[in-house]
Amino acid sequence: MSARDRDEFGLSQPGSGKIIACGRRKGLVPGAAAMVAWLVIVPLAGAAAVDEFALDPARTHISFSVDAIGLPRTEGEFHVFDGRIAIDFEHPAMSRVAFRVEAESIDAGSATLSNALKSAAFFDTARFAEIAFVSTKVEKIDAQTVRVAGELTMLGVTRPLSVDVEVHRQSAPPHARFDVTAHTTIDRLEFGMSAGYPLISRDVNLVVASEFAKD
Repeated sequence: MSARDRDEFGLSQPGSGKIIACGRRKGLVPGAAAMVAWLVIVPLAGAAAVDEFALDPARTHISFSVDAIGLPRTEGEFHVFDGRIAIDFEHPAMSRVAFRVEAESIDAGSATLSNALKSAAFFDTARFAEIAFVSTKVEKIDAQTVRVAGELTMLGVTRPLSVDVEVHRQSAPPHARFDVTAHTTIDRLEFGMSAGYPLISRDVNLVVASEFAKD
């Protein structure tokens, strides 16, 4: 990737070969320490220097929505999560993304609906505390978009998932902050979450909006 490409993303800095971005909201999910350790020790060949960015928890939102026949759209969010991003601009194939969400932190706007989603019929949070994503490939789509392919683990089942991520530089001091918005659709039936189907759609729309600040 050229210097011009890196500047278009607003993430490059002279002498930087890799960016590591990390964030946390309302505490680490159990087991997240292992994920963090994996990202710290993973070798990224050719990285001359590291720029570190931290996720701003006050400006991070993980939201979902699912439609149903004859019923209002269900919308909600997760409050507890931890994520790490390591980007090697010179060797894109070596880039890494990992994310964990605490399923128990799901919030659908009412205690009744939230508890229903936590039950064995849906997220079964008593048995499966975490939802995890780990990348297997990162590729540039255009000047502001990358596609992250990886594996999503939910309800103890792991399936491939592709996520399109938009990256936008802010007008603050150069390279100090950038926004990330990720969009994807999850087929819940692939993970064994079949409650309510076909009345309740199999497709769950997920949006992750975050702001990262340079440490």
